[in-house]
Amino acid sequence: MTTDGSSFWTSGSVPLIAPEFLSSIIAAASDIALVVSAEGTILSVLLNRQDDSFGNLNHWEGRPVVEFLTDESIEKFQHAHDAYMSGHPPRKPLELNHSDNAVWQYPVRYTFHRFGQENAVLLLGRDLRPIAETQQQLVQAQIALEQGYEARREFDARYRVVMSNVDDAVVFVSVQTGRIEDANGQAAELLGLKPEALMGASFASLFSDRSGAELTESLMNATLTDDGQAISVRTARTRQSVDLHPVLFRAAGQRVLMCRLLGEHAIAGQTDSAANHAASLFRGTTDGIVFMDPRGTTLSVNDAFLDMVGTTHLSDVVGQSLAEYLARGQIDLGVLLENAARSGQMRVYATRLVNDLGARVPVEVSATALEDAKNPAVALIIRDVSRMEAVRKAESGNTGGNMPEPGRNVMDLVGSASLKEIVAETTDVVEKMCIETAVNLTRNNRVAAAEMLGLSRQSLYVKLRKYGLLSKNG
Repeated sequence: MTTDGSSFWTSGSVPLIAPEFLSSIIAAASDIALVVSAEGTILSVLLNRQDDSFGNLNHWEGRPVVEFLTDESIEKFQHAHDAYMSGHPPRKPLELNHSDNAVWQYPVRYTFHRFGQENAVLLLGRDLRPIAETQQQLVQAQIALEQGYEARREFDARYRVVMSNVDDAVVFVSVQTGRIEDANGQAAELLGLKPEALMGASFASLFSDRSGAELTESLMNATLTDDGQAISVRTARTRQSVDLHPVLFRAAGQRVLMCRLLGEHAIAGQTDSAANHAASLFRGTTDGIVFMDPRGTTLSVNDAFLDMVGTTHLSDVVGQSLAEYLARGQIDLGVLLENAARSGQMRVYATRLVNDLGARVPVEVSATALEDAKNPAVALIIRDVSRMEAVRKAESGNTGGNMPEPGRNVMDLVGSASLKEIVAETTDVVEKMCIETAVNLTRNNRVAAAEMLGLSRQSLYVKLRKYGLLSKNG
């Protein structure tokens, strides 16, 4: 062997290496070294002392090398070993995967070298595990990168579909530069430009009544308000009045404004026919309609309710507790609010309204809880039943063939029981029903139920005990 034409190694200048030093030199020159006989038996195993990751491999000595190779490496080794035995040692390093009782596997790159012993071969190996780990990390990083690209393409596709199919005109504006970063076709049509012409254009230049700094400052201030106040501008090309509704967010370290542009037609069309019908019903119905907060304070009422309570001005009612206009005051109000909060609505509740002159108007009230997280409210529909009460009294005085069904049932008892027994029996039934209803409406509030029935608390307890309702509702 020569180096740059020098015969230093072959001229006898270097003494032979002593046997006690040869193994340490071979071990230091490689990570693992194997001396393999002509029959493929491992004669010796030398490990680099600076690397203890291989563990103890003394049990390899005296056993065939193929016992410690994976299936795909056995054929590779046998082919290379046969070539070596025929006098043609492999010129290129041979990569083999070792295994030991399936506990671990690791790749090693071997080079074949002739050995002093006849037909024996010296395999000097380099541990490829660090390279394999690095390659595995690169593969995982590449897979993660590809997955990120796929996710980004998917989100971009969704974003494009949403932008092209929403009815609103949407524009994304950079706060730093004041230029448009993206816009949909609806925005381009509203502003009188082609979509590609909007990209990179100054947002303020599209309007005739705002400068760049002024418009950006107005949009930023609008994002700080709780009510989402709109910014009114006029487009430079189409000369339309447009309301800008900005939303501020941060992306890739920059602040971006997403602005919804509502033109004159969009603003006018926001109130649909159902809302118009509801507003017309609120104004024109003969039934009183009241909106109040969960504590019973009136928020708004219609003219029909003002007529019922005999009030001229709306300001005299709004902001006041509805209990001031109910005959039983806070008792009636509590029943309405509790039932609406518990079940969402109350179909019919009979009571009386008290107007400013002290007159009492019999009414039937239905209550509905309006589910609104920000502005919860309870809606009441109040119907004047004074005429219906007169009709009911007239019908109750009629003993002819038009008598209601309960009346006929009472008439059937005539002849089978005395008048006193009939009256006592029906009175007890009606009294028990009224007491049960009052207790249920007040959610077992005995004081409120007694006041609703016009009884003292002691009298109510006596009647509850009489009809066996005391333990049931106690």
